[in-house]
Amino acid sequence: MRVNFTVNGRQQEADDVWEGESLLYVLRERMGLPGSKNACEQGECGSCTVRLDGVPVCSCLVAAGQVEGRDVVTVEGLADFARQRDEHGGCASGACGTSLQDARQWQARPSGGAAGSPTGEGGGAAPRAALSPIQQAFIDAGAVQCGFCTPGLLVAADEMLEKNPQPTDADIREALSGNLCRCTGYEKILDAVRLAAARQDRAPQEGVV
Repeated sequence: MRVNFTVNGRQQEADDVWEGESLLYVLRERMGLPGSKNACEQGECGSCTVRLDGVPVCSCLVAAGQVEGRDVVTVEGLADFARQRDEHGGCASGACGTSLQDARQWQARPSGGAAGSPTGEGGGAAPRAALSPIQQAFIDAGAVQCGFCTPGLLVAADEMLEKNPQPTDADIREALSGNLCRCTGYEKILDAVRLAAARQDRAPQEGVV
């Protein structure tokens, strides 16, 4: 069968898709998008996470035919996806001057309360690169080791920060609970999400003199 859908903002067409073919297989083998990793193929590890109509899903469990006419964002499109969102006031550069040390002490603002974001040192911004804020934070926090689980973690973390820009540690752990990492003790990954959240929280103040 033929499947027409949008991938990272572009209309795509996959021909000769068989009935049992997964979205993961189509993305990797037919679309040339290997970012979503093929690991457990049972929806247990989260390495193949993509966004389907905005919702994180394990692409290994989604039949390709189910995405007809729908919208998919993979890790390859994460930077453009985040950039479009950030044009409305977010941290498009991915580096808003908040240090990792300050981010570790950052706390979500209480409802109706004062800002809990640290002031941080204003050391120069990093060069603009084709990275989303969460991708840059993973680099800055040293959260990437073998990298196999990283794409799924990035997609899940980005979606969580979109919905909840001031997450608690419990929020972060819950959002990433479906993503397994066999290299780390997860602390660097938590640091990275905290860092992205702190920078995101600080971003609207960047233009204030």
